[in-house]
Amino acid sequence: MKLYERLSVDLGFNVLFSQHGHLTFAHTELAIAGLRVRAETNQLLGIDSQVIYPDEIRTLVPALDLSNRPRFPILAALWHPPGGIIRHDAVVWGYARRAEQLGVQIHQFTEVTGIDVADGHVTGVQTSRGPIRAGIVVNATAGWASTIAQMVGLRIPIVTHPLQALVTEPLKPFLDPVLVSATLHVYVNQTDRGELVIGSEIDPYASYSRRSTLPFMESSAAHILELLPSLAGVKVLRQWAGICDMTPDYSPIMGVVPDIGGFILDVGWGTYGFKAGPAAGKNIAQLIATGQTPEMIRPFALDRFAHDELIGEKAAAAVSH
Repeated sequence: MKLYERLSVDLGFNVLFSQHGHLTFAHTELAIAGLRVRAETNQLLGIDSQVIYPDEIRTLVPALDLSNRPRFPILAALWHPPGGIIRHDAVVWGYARRAEQLGVQIHQFTEVTGIDVADGHVTGVQTSRGPIRAGIVVNATAGWASTIAQMVGLRIPIVTHPLQALVTEPLKPFLDPVLVSATLHVYVNQTDRGELVIGSEIDPYASYSRRSTLPFMESSAAHILELLPSLAGVKVLRQWAGICDMTPDYSPIMGVVPDIGGFILDVGWGTYGFKAGPAAGKNIAQLIATGQTPEMIRPFALDRFAHDELIGEKAAAAVSH
């Protein structure tokens, strides 16, 4: 979060970061207990989070249905004031422009067709536009992570799932915080242009398909109307799908690979890798520069699966898990 707060200045590019706050709803007594644990853990770590109840929730989002009519009434919420939204395309272009200013060459529309390995160490990358010599290769390819890893003969415990979202027609601003319901598997936020961005959990099947589907739209619309029934007449402008990489413990795989020198992983982020992008990038860059794995990312090594040292991280993106 701190890296994102100063990212526009660091990159010299407006990444359109706005901190509106973040509400995660509890619809059962058990869910309230879970949110209390999360809030207290956050507070012990110096993070501004607290559990609030319908009276306080109503002041933040008057349009919410806080009655007992819905199938899953809202009983409480985890309120995280520093939370917010950021434009992913602005972040990518900001990084790209600053990287080019520092001499980095970015090759768009260039497919990686193979990775060269000699004597247990990577030596280069084969692409659709010719070979590139490289002593270090970083696999940070999200949904394609396992297919890239296979190019060096490595199998990693990742399953690729589609993830979908939709956007509505613009509306007069009425929704300030980001709303999330893990029970209903839905989230929503309103953009600066007034559109509502609505998303759900990953599709319940493994696939590389990036086609949007009617079942996603139907379920997302039904669930968002349980929270905000006033949206019943709003039109959907478009929907889309991407693919994401899911590990068994929902935590990323970061660091070097035993027996394959120079091959570094930064994969398995599932649905929430974008929020950790700057922090992950700094640590992977430090690993490349020093040859030493930073303390922060050591627990996320690939061999944790062999040693049964998994890191459960379902709460990081509860909608999709």
